[in-house]
This record gives sequence, structure tokens and C-alpha cells, in this order.
Amino acid sequence: MIRTNNYGISRNKLIDSCGRKINYLRISVTERCNMRCTYCMPENGSKKNVSGHYLSFSQLETLVRSAVQIGMEKVRITGGEPLLRPGLIDFLCRIGNIEGLERLVITTNGLLLPYLARDLASSGVHSLNISLDSLNVDTFKSITGGADLSTVIKGIDTALNAGLRVKLNMVPMRGINDHEILRMVNFASQRGIGLRFIEYMPVYRPLNWQEKIISGTEILNLLKNNYDLIAQDRSPLDGPANNYQIIGKHVTVGLISPVYEHICSACNRIRITSKGRMRSCLFSDHELDLMPLLESGEDADLMRIMKNFIVHKPVSHHLHEKNQHYSSFSMAAIGG
Repeated sequence: MIRTNNYGISRNKLIDSCGRKINYLRISVTERCNMRCTYCMPENGSKKNVSGHYLSFSQLETLVRSAVQIGMEKVRITGGEPLLRPGLIDFLCRIGNIEGLERLVITTNGLLLPYLARDLASSGVHSLNISLDSLNVDTFKSITGGADLSTVIKGIDTALNAGLRVKLNMVPMRGINDHEILRMVNFASQRGIGLRFIEYMPVYRPLNWQEKIISGTEILNLLKNNYDLIAQDRSPLDGPANNYQIIGKHVTVGLISPVYEHICSACNRIRITSKGRMRSCLFSDHELDLMPLLESGEDADLMRIMKNFIVHKPVSHHLHEKNQHYSSFSMAAIGG
């Protein structure tokens, strides 16, 4: 007989101690990136992988299979820039066939999509999230550390032509690209693709980071002043975004407000870094090192320990508390 408590595992549903269904796993396959986005990593770049060792694709596949068995239904592959890792397409083909995995998605900066979009389309990937923070060539270079905007736009169009579903991610920052919010809506609408606005997050605590944040409420008010919106229901496999259809536009916009709106009550995500460390909250230093479990080859122990860690996911982050302490980090190191 299988016994469960009110926050345990039952019938492949993973419910944490706060009653949240945890079904969304984000896995970083590399810390390397061919951009240097200002909100993602410090000016001196991400700390190098001191061990020089990432999880192998075999280990990553074991993690995905184990995670699906305990209740994960959606897997997002991230980095760094995941498309930089050799062998990624074959890996995606393997995990895309795992029974019980409902959705396989990737977050990318788009620079390599002109060359890899068609391979991704045939690998089992359901959709792409592509970071695009500006449509101005100079602003884009400033934010990304010199990347070419035209290559990313070409990558977006190549992905669409290959039949992939595409959603854009924009991080509006005050005084930098906030004047482009409505322009980005028009860009997404012209292509019939989704768009998400994500609050700036102080991952490595730059000086005066609060001044850059544009709250989700401020963005929503701007949209309401220019368009008629219809609130959309959130899919069980979605992240904690509030979604709206813009009447007269071919675009659904999502607002992710981790700082001001405290989306924690709807958070269904768990992260695994490229070195095999599991994080249940982005802004928490509490991690579980999965590498010893993977090296032991005991899948049952791996699943049991993963379950226990996930069940005790924190209630929320504490960014607004004066005594909040977490180690500064590069988003590329954790998995964006």
C-alpha cells in the first residue's frame, strides 16, 4: 500500500508543503554564453566552472527520466546558451521521447537559430523562448555586450519558418529599453508570436539595482492605456506569468513579476544547474548536489532524495526584507 501525506507524492503528482503542484523542471546544460547581457552576469563575466565538468548528457537524461517519474511534466533546457553545447540535438531527441514528458522547451538568445532551428524542429522540441530586449541596434549591443540584432531576428524568422512555436522574453529596464515596450508588442504581433515582460531581477546585486526595475503593474498599466486586454487562464504547465490577449493584435503578452508582485505562490519550478545542483528557489542558497547520486547509479535513491528536496520548496523569496542574504550569482551559472 502506498501512503502519502497532504504534501507528498501520489499518482505522479508532486505537491509541496505549500500545496503547490511542482511540474516544471529547468535544466542548464552549460554556463557558456555568446552574449554578455547586463542583467544576467557581472561585467567581468561568469565565474568559470572550476571543476571543468558539466553533467554528461547521459547523466542529464537520467535526471530527466527520474524527474518525469516523480511528477515533472515540463522540461526547459537552458544555459548559458544551450545551443552552444555540442551534441545537444541528439540529447533532445532522446529525452523528447520520454513517456510522461508533456512539453520540452528551450530558452535561447537566438544567435545560433539561423543554423539550428530546423534541427530543433525535428528533435521533439515543442517551443522556444527567445530573449530579445531591444529592437534598436545600438541598445541591443549595449545590453548584450555587442551581439548582432539582425542575426537574432533572422533566427526568430528561421524558427517560425521551421514550424516552431516562438515566444519572446523582454526585460524592460528603466532608462535603457523601457521606451520600446509598445514597439516590441507590435514586433511580436506582426509575427503572431507570444511576448513576455520579465521584471529586472538583482541576481548579482549591481549598484542601485532598484532604479532599473519597472514593475509588472507599471507595464500592465502602460498596455491598458494603449490596448484593450482580455485576461487569459493560466495553463497547468505554464510558469507563474499573468497572461493577456491584446484585442486587435496577434499577440498574447505575459507579465512575470518576481520582485514586486511576489509570484511565489504560483511558482511550480525547480532548477538544476549544469554542475548538477538542484535549486528550489532562484533567490536561495539552499542547493542539493545530485552528482554523487548520479555517480552511484542508484536511481531509486535519486528519485527519493529529489522528492524530499522538492517537497520542502521555500514558501517564497525575501527580496524585500532588509536582512535578506543570498549569494550574488550569474544567471548563466544557475540557468535562466
